Amino acid sequence: MTILCATHFSDAAQRAATAAAELARKLNEPLFLVHVLPGDLARAFGKTLQDTAMSALRDEVQRLEKLGTRVSFQLLTGEPAEELARFAEEKGAGLVVTAGPTSASPFLGVGGTVDRLATALPVPLLVVRDAEPFEAWVRETRPLRVMLGVDRSQPFEAARDWLQRLRRYGQVEVVAGRIYWPHEEYQRMGLAHPMSFQDVTPELRRALEQEVRTLAGPLEAAGQPPVRVRLEPGVGRIADHLVTLAADEKVDVLVVGSHQRRALGKLWSVSHHALRLAKMSVASVPVAVAARGVAVPIPVLRSVLVATDFSDAANRAIPYAFSLLPNGGSVYLVTVGEPPQATEHERELRQRLHQLVPRDADGHGRKVQVEVLTGQDVATAILQAAQRFDADVLCLGTHGRTGLKTSLMGSVAKAVMSRSDRPVLVVRPPES
Repeated sequence: MTILCATHFSDAAQRAATAAAELARKLNEPLFLVHVLPGDLARAFGKTLQDTAMSALRDEVQRLEKLGTRVSFQLLTGEPAEELARFAEEKGAGLVVTAGPTSASPFLGVGGTVDRLATALPVPLLVVRDAEPFEAWVRETRPLRVMLGVDRSQPFEAARDWLQRLRRYGQVEVVAGRIYWPHEEYQRMGLAHPMSFQDVTPELRRALEQEVRTLAGPLEAAGQPPVRVRLEPGVGRIADHLVTLAADEKVDVLVVGSHQRRALGKLWSVSHHALRLAKMSVASVPVAVAARGVAVPIPVLRSVLVATDFSDAANRAIPYAFSLLPNGGSVYLVTVGEPPQATEHERELRQRLHQLVPRDADGHGRKVQVEVLTGQDVATAILQAAQRFDADVLCLGTHGRTGLKTSLMGSVAKAVMSRSDRPVLVVRPPES
């Protein structure tokens, strides 16, 4: 994984180059130091400007080689972001390092080289504001302190997996930071909303913390500090709250995933605003670097939600739900009734659910929890329960009929599959 460092020879760029060199040495990878001359300047000043730039590159290479890093250099001409993205792809770079926009930059760098790089690069972009933490990490005098922005998205998964690979090279303390709007989360999880929109009930906090721990779970590794979780309610732009949370935690690097949105899409881009506003270094990881093929980690299932309406077709899904957890975990067996329900009726439904639990269900350390849900829309109640319990997989039975023969569970299964952001296993009966 070649590391590419873009420089314009300022003090900030020198600090970024130092961090890039230290990272390259730590990862035992080569470093490419690159400067791009804008085409109009190159045409205006010709060979004189090129000679000056080459001399500055050689001087910077000599300084970095004293750190014990293998350094090559390249002078390019053209639009900086386009040339750097092209060169990074040509050299198979795995990381691009650069200095952040200065406070003197118009609108904190909106539309500048760093901003354009963040949307053009097919690899992670590390914007360095302080090289000292990277030097200390390489010398192993202290861990690198990182905050990872957490949500349920593909860019987050790409950022998490990139951070997981970085952890293989040394001690990295990780804080999983989640910014949320309470009103939205109460609706998503189907929880009762308190009187005030901003109040956070213990039940909501527990559900969110469980979800964040599950999402950040792949980062847990032997020999590494445990991942800490920080939850922060916030209204408005997520990046502002996340940057503030990272500053409060005094982290060295804020790591965020990126959709690499352009134009007006940047208005709600967390990575775009984090790169501009953060006082600490920021790593922006595009979804394009998500692991593929043999590099994809095999997920470990810890919980399954299985729903039934007590029909034979729906009940067929129950043993399949337990089969998904051969190494232990939690199975949530649920049914949905119409509100309001008398206590006696709910007790009867719970008893019927218990009777459907397979005889050896608690084998291999499995835990079983039965729940009677309420709601006019069965699919919505099931989806909200899956969010609340943080189920890894949903399991549903269906008659497998279409058109006028569609059963209740058949229509529910179809609605759940179309709306769920979690995997859904649908169990169909054998052909009659």
